[in-house]
Amino acid sequence: MSDKKPCFIILGAGMSGILAAIKLRMAGHTNVSIYEKADRIGGTWRDNSYPGLSCDVPAHAYTYEFAPNPDWTGYFAPGPEVQAYFEKVVADFDVMPIINFNSEIVRATWTDRWEIETSDGRIDNADFVIAATGVLHHPKIPDIKGLDSFAGIKFHSARWDHSVPLEGKRIGVIGNGSTGIQMVTELAKRGHDVVHFQRSPQWIMPVVQFAYTEEEKAVFRASREAIDAIRYDPVYIGNVQRFTKGVVDIESPAMKEIEAYCLMNLEQNVHDPVLRERLRPTYRAACKRLIYSPDYYAAAQMPNLLTVTCGIDTILPHGVRDKEGIEHKVDLLVLATGFYSDRFVRPIDVQGRNGATLEAAWKERCNGYYAISIPDFPNFFMLNGPTSPVGNFSLIDIAERQWAYIEQLIARVIDGNAHGIHATHKALADYEARRIKAAKETIFGSGCTSWYLDAQGVPITWPWDYDTFAEKMKAPDFEAFEVV
Repeated sequence: MSDKKPCFIILGAGMSGILAAIKLRMAGHTNVSIYEKADRIGGTWRDNSYPGLSCDVPAHAYTYEFAPNPDWTGYFAPGPEVQAYFEKVVADFDVMPIINFNSEIVRATWTDRWEIETSDGRIDNADFVIAATGVLHHPKIPDIKGLDSFAGIKFHSARWDHSVPLEGKRIGVIGNGSTGIQMVTELAKRGHDVVHFQRSPQWIMPVVQFAYTEEEKAVFRASREAIDAIRYDPVYIGNVQRFTKGVVDIESPAMKEIEAYCLMNLEQNVHDPVLRERLRPTYRAACKRLIYSPDYYAAAQMPNLLTVTCGIDTILPHGVRDKEGIEHKVDLLVLATGFYSDRFVRPIDVQGRNGATLEAAWKERCNGYYAISIPDFPNFFMLNGPTSPVGNFSLIDIAERQWAYIEQLIARVIDGNAHGIHATHKALADYEARRIKAAKETIFGSGCTSWYLDAQGVPITWPWDYDTFAEKMKAPDFEAFEVV
């Protein structure tokens, strides 16, 4: 690379994009730009604003290491508070001036540098592209017979229409991942009449939510150590380690302990035996993403919340007919049906070296060497990309560890006066062979359907435990990379 200061383009102004921008500027890089397709920052926390939205990771653990927040109102933070945190970080670190809003990238092409093009024809160039596009941002609309015939109001949970009054309406919610569970719990507690259509029940991990007092927040403001005591709480860290060890070894004591907690929660807190069996999952705990909730089972037993688990036959103009032939009248239909989780950077047309295209590279499944780099795509690095760890832990922590790895790749290019660096085909093939073999043996591959699975039914996740991930992110094996 020449003496000219390197230029960086970051795709996305969500959690990972904000992290990359701040870390680059901390390292002294000044030519940094973010391109964001929406009109404000926040990523998933911007897109989702449904009733009951909250983060299921302890708030003090779901913060950047360099930006603690002493003002969290409770152990788990509601969605608007998380969005406000990211907005404050952007303001505190003066990130806003480098963000190009309403600028959707449609093409990225490598020659000796990257050329990117926006949907309105704008062209820009950079030496490095950081793909911080996130995973869950393309809403998935279910293929249910009659959906288009519904005469009431309907929308996806990630496109909540706050102009629609809820009072007096019977609300149908389709889907029961984290979104569906959080939503119906909140709507039921507010007294709305809700019909919850579940394809399969969820394992519910019991947690305790509590508010921080003003006195506690004053201690947090005065002491970083008090915040770190929660961020690195041995109980929380132990839960993360237990979860990731259980995922890897599905017959381990760790996984059996997780299942025991969830089963105890169901048995002790759902008192109606008919409802209890309706809510009992038929697959292994954590095969789908575990649901953490302090009060879902209490809400499920409220008279204004009806749970339907037999499946949907047809959407009617004024309601839903289930597979037992019962018709449920609803005025508002909310699709809490998730996202296309195999999109990542796509639909951006990414063209690398030697005629490589991202669409061709990901024809069978999306992947990347240690979730960071793709062969023939120099200086194109991903945060929380395909095969990253996913689960009930902080993805901010995951992204920060990935960034520590990426910045070493960047330094190798700059210090070596090279044009670029990318993983070799052999390195990716070896990694994927090991990963796929291990992934099939994880709890995610134990027989349920989930957004963790690719088109071939293979979990597109990190298949080893958290400690292994942390160790691998300490330093790249440069033998696995080709310098351009």
